[in-house]
Amino acid sequence: MSTRSASFRIHTIAEAGLCIALFAVLQYLNIRLPINIAGGTISLSMVPIVLFALLYGPGWGMVIGALCGMIDLMLEPFIVNVFQVFLDYPLAFAAVGLSGLLAPLLRQLLARNKKAFAAACAFIATLLGVSVRFIPHFISGVIFFASDAPKGQSVYLYSAGYNLSYLLPAGFVCAVVLAIAAPVILPLLSQRYQVKADSHA
Repeated sequence: MSTRSASFRIHTIAEAGLCIALFAVLQYLNIRLPINIAGGTISLSMVPIVLFALLYGPGWGMVIGALCGMIDLMLEPFIVNVFQVFLDYPLAFAAVGLSGLLAPLLRQLLARNKKAFAAACAFIATLLGVSVRFIPHFISGVIFFASDAPKGQSVYLYSAGYNLSYLLPAGFVCAVVLAIAAPVILPLLSQRYQVKADSHA
């Protein structure tokens, strides 16, 4: 392993640890709004996951997302059974890492100095991750929380309404933050992209 490759790995591990720590802080500083049907929280905790995914791609983004999901489980545990825990924590947050699918496009836009398009790309990437995160939460709500639905209301509508009540505002706020931050932060790490490329050459 070359010195540059080893240095890149050390930086990657350090950034992963920082990402997880920042997630924990932001998740702890969550808020609850009256629009929430049954207590879902709104926070900026998805920001570090998306940022990491945009930097390293969807694979690593999903790994970090799953680890952050386990941190969320420790901070705010709500356990029905193992399958529900898997859906609502590691799988749901791993899904946020799929925002990294737009990482190549974002890098191209930044390389061409198209900051406005890069901001839009980061915004859309965040909403992509949030949209995919909705799926395991929705399934969990339908299977494990059907009894919480008001009498006469479809459990599908209940699960969708409950999860969207906090994911929509949280996702929008995170998307705005990343649209502003990603075009500024990612170019500062552009040298590491080159190190990564060199290490796989």
